[in-house]
Amino acid sequence: MITILHGDDLASSRNYYISERQKSKNPVILDGGKLTLSDLMQSLEGGSLFNEEKDIFIENFFSSKKLNTNFKEIVAYIDKNSGQANVFFWENSELSKTELAIFKKSTVKLFKIPKNLFGFLDNITPGNINSIKQFHELLNQTAEELIFFMIVRQFRSLLAVSDPEAKNPIDELKRLAPWQTGKLRNQAKIFGQKKLITIYNRLYEIDSAYKQGRLSTTLTQTIDFLLAGL
Repeated sequence: MITILHGDDLASSRNYYISERQKSKNPVILDGGKLTLSDLMQSLEGGSLFNEEKDIFIENFFSSKKLNTNFKEIVAYIDKNSGQANVFFWENSELSKTELAIFKKSTVKLFKIPKNLFGFLDNITPGNINSIKQFHELLNQTAEELIFFMIVRQFRSLLAVSDPEAKNPIDELKRLAPWQTGKLRNQAKIFGQKKLITIYNRLYEIDSAYKQGRLSTTLTQTIDFLLAGL
């Protein structure tokens, strides 16, 4: 069986992928970017792997298509033997219909960032208590880690547009249409550059504490306090 996990909601897709790996009694983890046909055959056929019903986990295989000279051979080999093993593909972006059609039979799970997440980010302003309500509504649709990541990215963008003398915009701004940049500038003006710097520094502290397990409250509660204090 072949399962393909993809989409822009990386937190949710990654959590699902990791949970499947943890449930597996005998997982084989392979790097799709460096995968060769010989390595795959050795991993799969060594010890009669398919007869042992092992699970194969391959990351970012599709994104390596142009660089991998054995791509078609690997696809054909997996397609032929997938009935004897569970093969999970995890991609860090959304795949096209053409890419998804590479395998004849597969289960596809698309993880998309909820559209109302962007509305939530646009509505974050000082004193807007409604943003807390929106935040909790989003928790029913996606992971708190993704929401926090997007909040950090939003304030990084706001801070970047608040500096009119900045010559090298961050990557996020380079991909935006003029109307999107204009919307960010209007939101940034509401905060002011000084307050944006303070908030961004606070976000950095929260991120560091969360990754090191030092938060005194849950991440959800911490975001609540952050939004309430804007």
